Amino acid sequence: MGSQHEALAYFDSLDAVPVTEMVGLWKGRGIATGHPLDGVLENLGWFGKRFRPDMRADALLFNTYGNRLVPIDPSPIPLQLAFRFHRLGRTSAARNLFSHLVKHLRARGPTAILRTSRFRDRTSAAMLYDRKPIIDHFRRIGPERVLGLMAVEGDDRCFFFQLDHVNDPDPSLRYDYSAARL
Repeated sequence: MGSQHEALAYFDSLDAVPVTEMVGLWKGRGIATGHPLDGVLENLGWFGKRFRPDMRADALLFNTYGNRLVPIDPSPIPLQLAFRFHRLGRTSAARNLFSHLVKHLRARGPTAILRTSRFRDRTSAAMLYDRKPIIDHFRRIGPERVLGLMAVEGDDRCFFFQLDHVNDPDPSLRYDYSAARL
């Protein structure tokens, strides 16, 4: 997409998404715009997000342990350190370390809520993290695809990502929400 400016212009040109259309499992991928998190989530095995009918959300789903989707609780992750050492987040060492930390970061329940929010002169679906100053705002690209913009309070930069609705999940992909140790 290019720069933050170009991505924001594209985001502003898109239509709003009702919260009810976000319910379900979504596969994500980052969109490079020069944000410190560009490529970091994918390197760590990010799958996407899951929105439940009660409007609660698994904000960060990772594909780990042989096709098992594991929801991660982002609250213990220090954002400023992640932004500062973002280059490390794209390395195989970070991927290896994260694979060992997953069992300690596993969410015990949903970690965000889906709501309607006004952002950049349009009201659309947004996901508010429970214990982080983060809001993901969504706009419609197509019937089964949305553009997400992660806004962190106190940071002018935005992280952009695309979500594709998963209509028929791969049968080998399991959703692991148990609190049991891996």
